[in-house]
Amino acid sequence: MKTLVELPAARLEARNFIGGAWSPGSGATHERVSPYTGKVLGDLTYATQSDVEIAIQAAHASALSWRRVPIKERTAILLQVRNLLCRDLELLAHSTARECGKTVAEARAEVLKGIEVLEFATSVQNADLGGSLEVSRGVTCEYRREALGVTVGITPFNFPAMVPMWMIPIALVMGNSFVLKASDKVPFTPCILADVCAEAGLPAGVFSVLQGGKEVVDALISHPLVKAVGFVGSSPVARSVYASATGLGKRALCLGGAKNHLIVAPDADPTVTIDGVVSSFTGCAGQRCMAASVMVTVGEAERFIPQIVEAAGRIRLGEDMGALIDAAALTRLSSAIARAQQEGGTLVLDGRKVPPPAGYEGGFWLAPTIIGDATPAMECAQCELFGPVLTIVKVRTLDEALALDARSQFGNATSIFTSSGGVARYVAEQAGSGMIGINIGVPVPREPFSFGGTKQSRFGHGDITGAGGIEFWSNRKKITTKWAEQADKNWMS
Repeated sequence: MKTLVELPAARLEARNFIGGAWSPGSGATHERVSPYTGKVLGDLTYATQSDVEIAIQAAHASALSWRRVPIKERTAILLQVRNLLCRDLELLAHSTARECGKTVAEARAEVLKGIEVLEFATSVQNADLGGSLEVSRGVTCEYRREALGVTVGITPFNFPAMVPMWMIPIALVMGNSFVLKASDKVPFTPCILADVCAEAGLPAGVFSVLQGGKEVVDALISHPLVKAVGFVGSSPVARSVYASATGLGKRALCLGGAKNHLIVAPDADPTVTIDGVVSSFTGCAGQRCMAASVMVTVGEAERFIPQIVEAAGRIRLGEDMGALIDAAALTRLSSAIARAQQEGGTLVLDGRKVPPPAGYEGGFWLAPTIIGDATPAMECAQCELFGPVLTIVKVRTLDEALALDARSQFGNATSIFTSSGGVARYVAEQAGSGMIGINIGVPVPREPFSFGGTKQSRFGHGDITGAGGIEFWSNRKKITTKWAEQADKNWMS
């Protein structure tokens, strides 16, 4: 049996990191299994209302002193966090892979992308975060960036390292304390992040990890000391978290789901298109908000379909593509595929028939699946399935393809595959998504360009990384100054 991922020699334990120390938690204990094997990885103990209160009070106390630490000193600690994450890259990659199901290579790339956001955060010290201008005779205006206080991040199962790292570094460098409530499906990797932060010298209470479900989320959102909430997950939950947080007067930015469209023009480059489409819908087993889930072929571009089917059929489970997060996800996707057939779709590639990797038969595996002859009204063409399932819709014109994209309730990503600069420009101008790909199937911006969608893919204003992250995790204080009367003063003085 070939080893696909390192499994722990002993049963793991996910605890709560509060006030710079590990706490067992006083809530219920739950088992967590690996998507690769279906076998128990370890246990996590949920935090209770009392644990949340202790964590928030510790975070509040630390925030009062952390915000007074000069930004260059805060950055020095974050640079050490970065160095330790690089040192522990393989540890983090295998931890991420075995608890969320992706391949080790994908998990390694996830950690590196998180490190990239951290590197952006460390560059903030060299940016002009203030600015001063003499606005009138003897009068100057300036602004300063100031911390909010206690901030919270609620993150999903599919990126247990990267998505927390979208939030943590920028929130910390701006002088906030940060409480992470990671998905209870992937509790172990966040514990490694906590250990790294502690080893790097982050003061006790500045970074905390709480384990749990909805009750912990609700307790964090409603706590009066929490000033801002970042969230990544499904659109229904994102909408709910945003409404709850903003209803209490808190700042909130909540990223939701997606139904990303890949538009293929007749003049698309075959190699770039086939690789881009297949990589997009199969990467991370389709369990990412930037995965392609609808391919729209324009006119003669339907000739690419057999080649895409062939390439997707060569994907090897466990080596090229990982497993689904749990048995419920496998059941949900299998049912969605069956409904697509009942609605008239043609199953040109059925991943349900592909056996799991040898020795991993107990895991939750679904090979790439392609539904052809779909109509825009079908469930598989409208709803986020969140798995390695590609729906193909054929249209005659580029405007028809853009109209389908415009009708989607989601707005994370739209990609166009073409050899024409004019076509690429037209799609970039007309598409309503927040992130546009030109001959790129997963158009995730690299730092300092920020991540964020539109429509039902984002609740709140701005983006979660880049300059948008700086804006979200800090306040602008405006200061207007005059020291003496001016002999030549005017009405503006």
